[in-house]
Amino acid sequence: ANAIPTAPLVPQGPSMDASKKVDLKIIIIGALGVGKTSLLHQYVHKTFYEDYRTTLGASILTKVLAVDSTPLKLQIWDTGGQERFRSMVSTFYKGSDGCMLAFDVTDRESFEALDNWRDDFLEKVIPREQDFPMVVLGNKIDLSDRQVPKETASAWCKEKDIPYFEVSAKNNINVAEAFETLAKQALSTYKGIFESYLTDSIKLTPNDKPKQSCC
Repeated sequence: ANAIPTAPLVPQGPSMDASKKVDLKIIIIGALGVGKTSLLHQYVHKTFYEDYRTTLGASILTKVLAVDSTPLKLQIWDTGGQERFRSMVSTFYKGSDGCMLAFDVTDRESFEALDNWRDDFLEKVIPREQDFPMVVLGNKIDLSDRQVPKETASAWCKEKDIPYFEVSAKNNINVAEAFETLAKQALSTYKGIFESYLTDSIKLTPNDKPKQSCC
């Protein structure tokens, strides 16, 4: 029997067989002290991480889950929010499949910084369609001294078509839902890019058509 030619796989990407695990890179960015590390530890370890040491550069935790019957391995990058680490943190953006923007609802400045964090990320990530998988988390809703109304944050996210979650890393409110929404978006985009790549790779070019000879 003749061998059926197979289209090449996406570089460094697994086949989209539902039984194969898909690796996705998720990055959490945002201002200093908004609770990025606590959110990550709550999601991965189901514990409230109350260590106030600043994350220097980035640290990585992994989480395995299934989305729409596809097994996923999330490689989640926790990044430092200090301004002096900004250029270092942006080197970690490359290859991300999804981005989580975090702010502290009791810190107005951390919310106002979201525009800069988002713009910096979209500038430096490998150019793709503008609707890059992204969610926004308003953390620390368990605290009483709130400075950013829910309506204000929701309006900012609605304008940019980004899902918004009010969360508490301390009380484990909406944390898993936020991560899983981002994972679902990232998987959907990943599948779309994969299928588009396969379709493009098997299209015939005009040069493949037989040449007509005259007379």
